[in-house]
Amino acid sequence: MSKLAPSLKGLINAPFARPGQAPAPRQIRDIYQRIAQEAKDRNYGEKPWLTLSAAATFTLNSPASLTILHQFASGSAAPSPTSPVAAAELIREVGLKCISFNGIPRTINCLGAFRADLVAASPPWLAELETRPSRTVTPDNIAALSARGRALWKSVYTPFDVKLEAKLAESHPDLPVHILGSHYGPLLSDPDAEAKRGLASVGRNLTSVMAISCLRAQTGVGPQVLSHVFGLRKGVEQGTHRDEFRGQDEEAEAIERLASDEGCEWILKSVDSISEAIGASFAQGGRESKL
Repeated sequence: MSKLAPSLKGLINAPFARPGQAPAPRQIRDIYQRIAQEAKDRNYGEKPWLTLSAAATFTLNSPASLTILHQFASGSAAPSPTSPVAAAELIREVGLKCISFNGIPRTINCLGAFRADLVAASPPWLAELETRPSRTVTPDNIAALSARGRALWKSVYTPFDVKLEAKLAESHPDLPVHILGSHYGPLLSDPDAEAKRGLASVGRNLTSVMAISCLRAQTGVGPQVLSHVFGLRKGVEQGTHRDEFRGQDEEAEAIERLASDEGCEWILKSVDSISEAIGASFAQGGRESKL
């Protein structure tokens, strides 16, 4: 393969193009700690703060911050520590679902760097991370997968789900086909527990929290942020949180609090604090990208 000219390589890696990933701000651990403590104080549950923090961090393209997030969430300083394996699996699953809101490249880069950091640290639990896929599409599961995606779509957008699908089709006839067939079905809706094995399950309502967080950090998509705030509320109104947390009343009630005005404001402000810190750090110069 022919080599690229130095001028072309220089243009690809030009600082103004921001080719590298955002470094971890010095204060990012403190920000994660504050968010985690507020979640505990307000009884928002154990997973929401980690879900929103991971989603915002993936969106802002800062894998070094993901490593700090994992270390904090699974360490003794966390208000409610999560096991290292569970924290890593949740971060990985959130990162995968971020594809629907941020695109593939940032998820590839962030998950790859997160994995590399774990391998470099060589913790004894690393081999416990799940290696088997859960979303392989086959002739036998395609109908169920499609139904699962449409059920999630209806849950989030009812009573406007049919109208929205038609409106999207006016923009491009394949737009709703792709959104439902490539995102809501195989990615955003969760496979059953048997298929997931050791992989984390984000669930219907935390997927809405993740969507709000990605879109808020992304900026410029206020209507979609609003849609997914309503999506979170609809999940509670429909009682999906009770089904997800059957026998776990405290966790179900935490989702109800999170879907309130106060809870949604907390999600947005928490994401804003992460965005402000990582954005400022990125402006000072991220990692150099090498071809």
